[in-house]
Amino acid sequence: MSCCAAGTEGALDIERAGHALPTAEELRLASRDLGDGLLQTDLSVPAVHCGACISTIERALRARPEVERARVNLSTKRVSVVWKDKIGEIPTDPLEFARAIAATGYESHLFTAAEEASDAMRNRLIRAVAVSGFAATNIMLLSVSVWSGADSSTRDLFHWISAMIAAPALIYAGRFFYQSAWNALKHGRSNMDVPIAIGITLSYFISLWETIHHGEQAYFDATASLLFFLLIGRTLDHIMRDRARSAISGLARLSPRGAMVVGEDGSREYRALEDVRVGDHVAIAAGDRIPVDGVIVTGASDMDVSIINGESAPLQVGVGDVVQAGTLSLTGSLELEATATAKNSFLAEVINLMEAAEGGRARYRRIADRAAQFYAPAVHLTALLTFLSWGLYDGDWKHALLVAVAVLIITCPCALGLAVPVVQVVAAGRLFKAGIMVKDGSAMERLAEIDSVAFDKTGTLTIGKPQLVDAGAIDAEAFAIASGLARHSRHPLSQALSRVASVPSKTFDAVREIPGAGIEAETAKGIYRLGSRRFACAQSTAEMGDHTYSEVVLSLDGREVQAFRFEDTLRPGAEKAIALLKGQGFTVGILSGDRSAVVSALARRVGIDNWKAELSPRDKAAFCAAVEAEGHKLLMVGDGINDAPALAAAHVSIAPATAADVGRQAADFIFVRQNLDSVAFAIEASRRAGRLIRENFVLAIGYNIVAVPIAILGFASPLIAAVAMSTSSIIVVLNALRLNRLALKEEGEGGQSIASVGFAGPNAGLAS
Repeated sequence: MSCCAAGTEGALDIERAGHALPTAEELRLASRDLGDGLLQTDLSVPAVHCGACISTIERALRARPEVERARVNLSTKRVSVVWKDKIGEIPTDPLEFARAIAATGYESHLFTAAEEASDAMRNRLIRAVAVSGFAATNIMLLSVSVWSGADSSTRDLFHWISAMIAAPALIYAGRFFYQSAWNALKHGRSNMDVPIAIGITLSYFISLWETIHHGEQAYFDATASLLFFLLIGRTLDHIMRDRARSAISGLARLSPRGAMVVGEDGSREYRALEDVRVGDHVAIAAGDRIPVDGVIVTGASDMDVSIINGESAPLQVGVGDVVQAGTLSLTGSLELEATATAKNSFLAEVINLMEAAEGGRARYRRIADRAAQFYAPAVHLTALLTFLSWGLYDGDWKHALLVAVAVLIITCPCALGLAVPVVQVVAAGRLFKAGIMVKDGSAMERLAEIDSVAFDKTGTLTIGKPQLVDAGAIDAEAFAIASGLARHSRHPLSQALSRVASVPSKTFDAVREIPGAGIEAETAKGIYRLGSRRFACAQSTAEMGDHTYSEVVLSLDGREVQAFRFEDTLRPGAEKAIALLKGQGFTVGILSGDRSAVVSALARRVGIDNWKAELSPRDKAAFCAAVEAEGHKLLMVGDGINDAPALAAAHVSIAPATAADVGRQAADFIFVRQNLDSVAFAIEASRRAGRLIRENFVLAIGYNIVAVPIAILGFASPLIAAVAMSTSSIIVVLNALRLNRLALKEEGEGGQSIASVGFAGPNAGLAS
């Protein structure tokens, strides 16, 4: 939203009841533990509306020694503060963050779900539009008689009636501008509501002075109409922006208010969602949504999991299956054991990703913020110079004042302030509808710059649910040992082994997972290992063969006990997505830890010429770093713990929602649908968003280049200035909404291939 909108909800701060400053205990309880002595606290700051607001609050918070980072989300009016639990031996008082925000002139409070669901501000704005419109219409009717040549006594009477109609309208409808302007000035700063408040006030009092001195002309009709058009522009902006971010509030409504917790004695107690803890057993009736992530302990049901995979077909689940918050039990009753709290569950993670999409300090936003920082002083100086120039030129200081008022209004940088955030909000919403979550606007900027794409194999190009080959020929004892080890890993092959085990699994006291290698457990018989042949049988010289199956080996003290071979299923749309990316000119390759024969066969199947196999996590990360060093921009698409270093090292990264927690945290984008078309769509949407941002900058700058000289030369009245300013904002918002028409292309656009980035062979050019 624009700087001039910095008070749209400023009134909401003043009028809101029951939002006292939170206590230190409340802030600590509401904080999320990030590990390593870091906590994250989220506060709602309703008056945040522009780049200047964001910069002011972030600077105040980052100045505190205990704050690691602070980010303001313009869309949700939320401030996220990551802070150290202690400075030395002194515990941190989180109440200082609320005080620091208050010192900048913004009120803050703990966020509530009910607050997000309401749209009281829209109703207030509509009422203000109605009041100012009523006043403008009636004053305009009275002005017709004055313009028609009424005698002096009738003219004075109509002017006084107009003044009495305009005054309460100015106070009620103009409070959005006055409260925001006063709040800024009393804290020693300015925003673009200051010149608007000055403009409408001067226009009214010039007219009142004319009325008192029996002047022939008064401008009450222009004052009321000016306020009317300003509020129309602001209301439309609010509605369009709310529409663009409606996906977030829609997701929030998928979360139930509480859950029925089952006690050890079988008793049932309804608890608020935030009171459900890990390990609690929760009862789910048919037709209920899952409140927190969990594992089913009793019952079976058909689940609506469209929020996860985008598919309308229900998924059958039973004992042992994992269910995620926000999904819907359609047919059966379940009892599940909670594996995460509400704020750490899948639905909360999706909402956080959506909210973060607009909170990033992207390059385009930094440009707009810097421009807005110097804009207000320039506007005031321009208006002052215009006033002095016209007064000295023709001696008509009243006319000079009206021209200055028009300059104050027409130069409001609404369009400039909206240029970046509204596109990022619309883009995040459009990506979400396509099953893609983005962490911040800077990720979209980086995705628009890529020239190469690297895919992990298992769980990315394939769906990550491999099938065991020749299960009947496997030794039962080896099966029990291997499945017992596999239960401790999230690797797709380990999960598949555990899932198809036909004998009871052996339990182990101490199991350690080594990312990118496998699992090991120390027993009385020796050290069991389950993983790649290179890991499990490190001293063995046995050949792995050239078969195209994926392989997991169980070993005891380095000697092979059993080899488990799997064949995987290609992810839907993989071949089409690869062809689309190649058609658009991207170099496409595979980075995999699997064997060369398996990777080569898959590469041929999907049409990829460049691939690397048998890579460790370090190898993948080294490859991504080498590509960046060569000046290329690489997109890494991966899902596992072993992919996390590469996801972080690449220019930008994408992971499926089924990825390991570490992989999802390292990635910049998450796609929830099975189809790989999401990758090509995310690239196209990011490119389109970049073009729309640049177009918005051109529109905003072009508006000022044309409008400001017109106002300075006296060709625009305050009313015309208000119409022009509101129109420029609406045009920028409508231009951003064009992104909603984006659809996935069926074919590539062609173009020349981009130079190879080192996918020369299965292992060439990698650091050891």
